[in-house]
Amino acid sequence: MIKFKKFLVLFITLLTAISFSTFAGGQDEMASASTEDAKQTITVAAGAVGMEFTLAEEAAKTYMESHPGVEINVLQTPDLTTDRLGLYLQFFQSKSSEVDLYQIDVIWPGDIAEHLVDLNQYGAKEFTDAHFEAIIQNNTVDGKLVAMPWFTDAGLLYFRTDLLAKYGYNAPPQTWDELKIMATKVMNGERAAGNQDFWGFVFQGNSYEGLTCDAIEWVASNDGGSIVEPDGTISINNANAAQALDRAASWVGTIAPDGVTAFGEEDARNMFQAGNALFMRNWPYAYSLGNGDGSVIKGKFDVSPLPSGKNGMRGASLGGWQLAVSKYSKNPELAADVLFYFTGYEQQKKRAIVGSYNPTIESLYDDAEVLAAVPFFGSLKAVFLTTVARPSTVTAPRYAQVSKVFFDNVHKVLMGESTGAKAVRNIELDISDIIE
Repeated sequence: MIKFKKFLVLFITLLTAISFSTFAGGQDEMASASTEDAKQTITVAAGAVGMEFTLAEEAAKTYMESHPGVEINVLQTPDLTTDRLGLYLQFFQSKSSEVDLYQIDVIWPGDIAEHLVDLNQYGAKEFTDAHFEAIIQNNTVDGKLVAMPWFTDAGLLYFRTDLLAKYGYNAPPQTWDELKIMATKVMNGERAAGNQDFWGFVFQGNSYEGLTCDAIEWVASNDGGSIVEPDGTISINNANAAQALDRAASWVGTIAPDGVTAFGEEDARNMFQAGNALFMRNWPYAYSLGNGDGSVIKGKFDVSPLPSGKNGMRGASLGGWQLAVSKYSKNPELAADVLFYFTGYEQQKKRAIVGSYNPTIESLYDDAEVLAAVPFFGSLKAVFLTTVARPSTVTAPRYAQVSKVFFDNVHKVLMGESTGAKAVRNIELDISDIIE
């Protein structure tokens, strides 16, 4: 809560600074007032995980170079998706016009559609055919396209190739049980060799949306369903789901640090990239950072599909982010033009090459330059196209409540405060109340 308040204060401070500087400029520089007044300003609320913020700023810069009458301000938002949504809702509830473009999670369109414009009104049909159809459909609410896909995601297993080879393994684990066996052996060996900070596995264990992503992968790969099925059936209360949660809890304090229960994406990446973990569950963005200059694991890791559970099943949570125009923007037409530029072919290609962000434009998966920079985009394309969706559509507009019930109960299991069986019972009861 304290962290969220700090972000809120920072966000409001930035917006106030923007408004004040515009006002002060008009007062102190009357001679150039007419020129400044003619300049249109668009404010973009963007993420900052990995290289997101830097790439958004660079996109803004190139747009402004070809549109000298436009000023684009890029604002940094909280890394944790739950905090970010809470912040957005405060702006929507006040009908604030300060932010024109919002970076939104793939699971939010159904919950916040009433605050977003229909992009079809601004020519979106010219661009939609190039994007994955499933994501366009995900972003279409009551016939209105409320967000344009920017990049997509799927959970992946990162692994140290050098350390697996060192301890006699020639391939990454195929099952969760194999992962624990490998992690234990390598972790014990590295600690005996002097690295007491080394762990076998890191993931997103904090009580937030990231844990929903991880846990739905554990459950789905163990033939435990997807919390709420597309037909509305609440399926989480079953033995396979409970077993999957108990298995994940067994990792904490053994192959994963106790502190993993407070980890987000960047916490896991920082430990893995520092050379202190064998395996990591994360999104594709971590690939380019791990191979960046100065990274101690550069050239020493690879990625694979996540391990399977019962019956050889695998689960990779569908993630990804979109751009949407606020219904309260004073210039929605210009905001939409900026949106189409940010999510267009050239910018998605750049984001793929520089930051390993998965494009939503399908043709980029066959682009030679993209595949040269991020080879696994080709070999794991099937992972990105066959993922486990969170039940955001079937539970809209109450998905945020459903997810919170899920990740709060899963977190209690990881903390040793509950069991898998108790958690899935509680989740079923609470979701029933929410839906009813």
